[in-house]
Amino acid sequence: MKLATLKINNSQTVDFVKSLVPPAIYQALYKKLVVKDIPSNHAYKPHYSPWLEPEFSAKSESIRGYTGLKPQSVYTLLHFLKESLWLEGDVMECGVWRGGSARLAAEMISANAPAKRLHLFDSFEGMKETDDAKDRHQKGDFDDTSLDLVRGFVTGSTAPQAKGDVVFHKGWIPDTFAGLEDLRLCFAHIDLDLYQSILDALEFAYPRLSARGVIVFDDYGFASCAGARRAVDEFFAGKPERPFALNTGQALVIKR
Repeated sequence: MKLATLKINNSQTVDFVKSLVPPAIYQALYKKLVVKDIPSNHAYKPHYSPWLEPEFSAKSESIRGYTGLKPQSVYTLLHFLKESLWLEGDVMECGVWRGGSARLAAEMISANAPAKRLHLFDSFEGMKETDDAKDRHQKGDFDDTSLDLVRGFVTGSTAPQAKGDVVFHKGWIPDTFAGLEDLRLCFAHIDLDLYQSILDALEFAYPRLSARGVIVFDDYGFASCAGARRAVDEFFAGKPERPFALNTGQALVIKR
């Protein structure tokens, strides 16, 4: 069997060799002996990773310091957002922090579905209260932000109506959902970290989500946000959908 045809993940021999060789040397050998001259070989680390392509790397770099999401998580988010834009409804993000993912989402919506609105829900002043029995964050976490900072970063202006297709909902969930009972959604990004906030966001978003619409949860698999997985699993326990966990720590649900 040629080296290039080995199933790297399933080969016990390869696993043994990897345990003996320093990672940097193994990666160099893998690239030289297996990847070779495959198109976009720069993005094989070790498997093809489109978030390493120059165009996407530039997008990731443009929001450095304004998001806690790693490039692979941003790629997942934008992929499923684009796949959802043909459905009925707007887009929402709950948990905006400094606006990094919101900016890229706004750009994608503007380029592909300019009639839709992006609704951004956040206190824009950090976390208010946490439940020590379910959460590991503390009051005041993520307070290095503000509405003006985020509005300026996402829209290019701090004026309240700087960009009509991006709507900012400042305050505490679920209070900020008041008056939006008729809202329809095609996609939701829930990045709230906290058990109760995630439950409240799901109670609002799920019944308003179009069939085949997508919810992406950022915090599902992180030990630092143990309440996130608990909230998502509890909510969907009686639903036809099941969360699909990703190795980025994210999870996603596609509504039936």
